[in-house]
Amino acid sequence: MSVLLSEFQNGILTLTLNRPEAINAFTTELLRSLATALAKEASGPEVRVVLLRGAGRGFCSGQDLREFEGQEISYKGHLKNYQAVIENLVSLKKPVLAAIHGAAAGAGLSLALACDLRIAAADAVLSTGFSRIGLIPDAGMNYHLPRIVGHAKALELELLSPRLNAEQALALGLVNRVVPTEGFADEVSKLAAELANGPTKTFGLIKQALYKSHHSTLEEMLEYEAILQDLAGRSADHKEGVQAFYEKRPPQFHGN
Repeated sequence: MSVLLSEFQNGILTLTLNRPEAINAFTTELLRSLATALAKEASGPEVRVVLLRGAGRGFCSGQDLREFEGQEISYKGHLKNYQAVIENLVSLKKPVLAAIHGAAAGAGLSLALACDLRIAAADAVLSTGFSRIGLIPDAGMNYHLPRIVGHAKALELELLSPRLNAEQALALGLVNRVVPTEGFADEVSKLAAELANGPTKTFGLIKQALYKSHHSTLEEMLEYEAILQDLAGRSADHKEGVQAFYEKRPPQFHGN
């Protein structure tokens, strides 16, 4: 059985972490499969949005510690597998949605934080987790977490590693919305469809702009916005959006 399931429909590429017996804990095989899918399948022009989810009772519980039980390993070497996943994820020029139910802990939370939007079921539980086993957060958590919650709160979450319920995560901005567990799949599908029907090229440019803002001055960003706006302004979706505005109808975007 594949550790990563892939399904494409109506512009939505759904990638499902498929190790439910271990709450989808990462192994080298799963990480490499996910990195490859993000680099190849997800980059195709027919894909308008990527949906990441977990099979079974949770999203992802982090690294499977049993994979290296009794072995001396190089964490620096192993983390290259995580780096490939996070870099491929962040560089995608289209929205990535994480659907979180049950546990999202350790590197599983890192994966979710690297996504563009996070929707959580009411039963979701989030935790940084690393300090509980004497490790520092990795897989990009030290990059994304303070940018979402601020430096002081990130320190608290990483040092104390509290288990946050869905409403607490929402209050901190760790997730964008919380929905009832019973209707979770339907709400995820609705949000994914909304993104898939949007101006995909423009979404990609928005992501580029926001990531560049992390290490740019105001003057640099004003110039970069002008460059990207020029690209967006020449897109077919911009022309359709303006035409739809004049005709007082919903736009029909095609992602280009």
